[in-house]
Amino acid sequence: MDDGLDWYSAEAATFGDRVAGAREQAGMTQKQLAKRLGIRLATLRDWEEDLSEPRANRLSMMAGILNVSMMWLMTGEGEGVSAPDEVLPMNDSMRDLLIEVRDLRADLLKRAEQVGRLEKRLRGAMAGTTDA
Repeated sequence: MDDGLDWYSAEAATFGDRVAGAREQAGMTQKQLAKRLGIRLATLRDWEEDLSEPRANRLSMMAGILNVSMMWLMTGEGEGVSAPDEVLPMNDSMRDLLIEVRDLRADLLKRAEQVGRLEKRLRGAMAGTTDA
């Protein structure tokens, strides 16, 4: 069933999905790509799991190594890799659920950052009260 949804588009895939897909298409392991980028393996894993994103210089280097455009890595638009041969069919209900999960994940990441900022403020306030 062709649902008209591009596998690596912004609607169907995250930044991490596109990095992993391009890396696999290039025939590289996570360890090999991390070494070529000069980063820790854990950093690349975080990128592929959408827990963090690279800075512009690493993004540019990665696009070159993987032979895709930076824009494609970020948005799914532009020069990238083709969809995997074996794409499971996705109906409207599944697509809606996928979008809801991605929205929730983005919201959770935003909330986690907010909690981190509040924790930092609390620690600062606590340090101020212990100095008195």
